Amino acid sequence: MFINFKYHFNKFLCLLLFILIGCTIQEPTKNHGVLFLENRSNKLILEKTNKNDVLKIIGQPHTRSIDNEDIWVYFERTLTKGKYHKLGRHVLKSNNALVLTFDKYGLLLKKDFFSKDDINRISFSKENTENKMSKSSFIESFLTSIKSKMYKRK
Repeated sequence: MFINFKYHFNKFLCLLLFILIGCTIQEPTKNHGVLFLENRSNKLILEKTNKNDVLKIIGQPHTRSIDNEDIWVYFERTLTKGKYHKLGRHVLKSNNALVLTFDKYGLLLKKDFFSKDDINRISFSKENTENKMSKSSFIESFLTSIKSKMYKRK
């Protein structure tokens, strides 16, 4: 029985090259939010697009403003694998946010698109706020101490 090594080696080499090239063509990414947010935001026309059009083009907003239901916010986040010097850790490729403001009739008044670079330039306040709701009242702390003393006696 004669085996043609050259023939099998060529097939094996072609298969190996196909696997290596096929795996490296498409970059592995993890997406969160609305894909291609910038392209979709370009379709929105100020003072002509209404809320229903926005829902058809982009979909439901990720969040709405607490005090104003006419401010909608959309997000897009894309993570990809790092190169060899990052040891395969995830690297932030894009981090976009779109803020849409509507008038009382539902027409688009303003759209603000923030990319990864724009978000890095935003300055935040360094002050800390106190949460008075999480602090326990005198009665609650008193009852908690009595409860702990009761269970110590057991």
